[in-house]
Amino acid sequence: MNFKDKYGNTAMVAGASEGLGAAYANALAAKGFDLVLIARRWQALEVLADSIKKKFSVKIILVVCDISADDALQQIINATADTPIDFMVFNAAACYIGPFEKAPLETHLQIARLNAVSSLSFVHHFGSKMVERKRGGIIIMTSLAGFQGAGYVATYGATKAFNRVLAEGLWYEWKDLGVDVVACCCGPIDTPNFTNNNPVKASIFEPKYLVPENVVKEALDKIGKVPSFVCGRAFRVANFFMQHLLPRKTTIKFVGDGTKKMFDVSA
Repeated sequence: MNFKDKYGNTAMVAGASEGLGAAYANALAAKGFDLVLIARRWQALEVLADSIKKKFSVKIILVVCDISADDALQQIINATADTPIDFMVFNAAACYIGPFEKAPLETHLQIARLNAVSSLSFVHHFGSKMVERKRGGIIIMTSLAGFQGAGYVATYGATKAFNRVLAEGLWYEWKDLGVDVVACCCGPIDTPNFTNNNPVKASIFEPKYLVPENVVKEALDKIGKVPSFVCGRAFRVANFFMQHLLPRKTTIKFVGDGTKKMFDVSA
């Protein structure tokens, strides 16, 4: 049974306008899925949809909205009323980089709403429908920042820990109900959203940034096999070393120092 036969006809990508989301959209279209693409910028979605349609004979629904808005889920439910979602990638995320106390509370709450509350809302609604149909797949994008406290991205890291644990729990609950769930845990990915923050290598030993297409390929291969995974061999080795061989205090310091250097954070 091929991938599309296993999961269905329509795939939704939340956070789809560029970078990793665009790579997911292209890969799923290549597998024959019709698409529902969600992002805040209409023009970017149009450009992506046009490029996909030139390569693949698929139907595409575009939904422009702020995924963290109170009515975002309802907007998407309305836009897909006649289109069952068989496969979903939750890729939308926000991150503040800097000293925790220097950002207003609303900034941290906005990150929590988008990264955690919205992912929970989407997975609950569309995942429940998949369970009813006894068929479906969900990929939740998360981060290595969620494996331990992550200084200068503390709120982001906390939400990513939530994402991973949510995916792992649902993997267990739904694995015998026809619905696969996986958390894709990534280090830095070479996307516009990441490079716009002007990162610098924290160390000569730091693994190369992940390539979006490689992340997507690995995630689509892993779903249905594991509850969560670390993307990229070099990052798997580094994460194993930090989580299993170093004292937790040392790991937290290593991550915080690396973030501070990578983004030139001034306390």
